[in-house]
Amino acid sequence: MPVSNFFTRISNWVSRKTGHPLAFVLAFLIILTWLITGPIFHFSDTWQLVINTATTIVTFLMVFLIQSTQNRDTTALQLKLDELIYVTKKAHNAMLDIEELSDKELESIRKNYKTIAAHAKSRLKIENVYSQRAKRAIKKH
Repeated sequence: MPVSNFFTRISNWVSRKTGHPLAFVLAFLIILTWLITGPIFHFSDTWQLVINTATTIVTFLMVFLIQSTQNRDTTALQLKLDELIYVTKKAHNAMLDIEELSDKELESIRKNYKTIAAHAKSRLKIENVYSQRAKRAIKKH
């Protein structure tokens, strides 16, 4: 099995397990145990070093795990959106690889869509006013 497939399988498994509420409870119990043992070890440097080292290692590894999971999820979501754009008749197929554009190009497209949205909102307000008037007229008759 290639290393990338192995890493993907392991990261999927770990992300599922660490995202579970039981993982939070376990982490809380570990910290609670550490706090309770403080007086036993006279709050020594070694006692502090144990939790500092453990949390540093876990945090370091989780950064890569979270990034891997996020990259995979983003790619899957992007592919799903690409498929929806592709099969929608009025959609612009140029949007399929929009994530490859520069920030300036993305901002230009965003401004165009903000204009479209503002226009749609103004039409919505007019339609709401019209529907309210229509409801009043129906009540009168």
